[in-house]
Amino acid sequence: MIIGIPKEIKNNEYRVSMLPVGVESLVRAGHQVLVEHNAGLASGISDIDYETVGGEITNSPDEIFAQAEMIVKIKEPQPSEYKFLKKDQIVFTYFHFAASRELTESMLDRKITALAYETLQTEQGELPCLTPMSEVAGRMAVQEGAKYLEVPMKGRGILLAGVPGVYPAEVTILGAGVVGSNACKMAAGLGANVTVLDINLNRLRHLEEIMPPNVHTLMSNSHNIREAVLNADLVISSVLIRGAKAPCVIDRKLISQMKKGAVIVDVAIDQGGSLETSRPTTHDNPIYLIDGVVHYCVTNMPGAVARTSTYALTNATFPYILKVANDGFKKWVKDSHEIRTALNMTEGHLTIKEVAETFDIPYKKYA
Repeated sequence: MIIGIPKEIKNNEYRVSMLPVGVESLVRAGHQVLVEHNAGLASGISDIDYETVGGEITNSPDEIFAQAEMIVKIKEPQPSEYKFLKKDQIVFTYFHFAASRELTESMLDRKITALAYETLQTEQGELPCLTPMSEVAGRMAVQEGAKYLEVPMKGRGILLAGVPGVYPAEVTILGAGVVGSNACKMAAGLGANVTVLDINLNRLRHLEEIMPPNVHTLMSNSHNIREAVLNADLVISSVLIRGAKAPCVIDRKLISQMKKGAVIVDVAIDQGGSLETSRPTTHDNPIYLIDGVVHYCVTNMPGAVARTSTYALTNATFPYILKVANDGFKKWVKDSHEIRTALNMTEGHLTIKEVAETFDIPYKKYA
């Protein structure tokens, strides 16, 4: 198979979808790997690193898209890339279709086979290709939130840890999954007073057992969310429904009643956002204010720490990429639960129910 590794072009996206060791493994297995010039540079990987292990460097993305049977990316195809995609071409990347009707319809029109990292699921219910970036995003959410609480950044002027004689910041985390638990660990470690909410009591019991005394757990319901959000200096929202648009957990009215200069980091923005006031932002222009509340809604947070993120992600994604390359998509979509759950569309049809329901588009289960 011919596998293409284009350079990412989303705003301030510095990750690359494959390490040289992955290229080497594919080449040894008899595949051809095309890598766009400087695709790995921002992650500390040079063209020579890829060439040394058998990768072929190309000068433009159109060469890769024209030749490759499978495109391996990090982020969803950008509008300028749509024209390069062709019928039955396998594209393996983060798609987050439920966040964008335009992307969904454009990919259906191109009749690609879309394999999405974020919906790939094990039989135990784990999301192995989403987990490493959720770990990064959860830890970054506290880092970014702490920064934007500073007065020059339009925040309240609160130090997360406080100092002797001065209270620490109040941090509210909505969702105790991978993002939430990593955010909880970071915020607690910095000395903040942390409240984490979730609908899963077993998950809350687990956090109660392993987290330090400055972490408090609450059952997630409308009353507790309201009280915790109004008390917070920093809110981190990490709610997730696999493949579907994120539910709205904070409405405009509640935003208007929050502390002025409070910060909200909406990690769910990749899936459409979990605030009524959320809209996607970029690393170039990461925040905006509504009712005096700072909103941080960057859609590719882990891209800012590309060296860490690239290695963490490719450790998880490469085994699946190798499977598809070695035996083809059709074999693995039948034989592998993980690849079957990663399939979002093929032959111009949606094969994931959650996205179909989000946009009221016909859904066809892959047979």
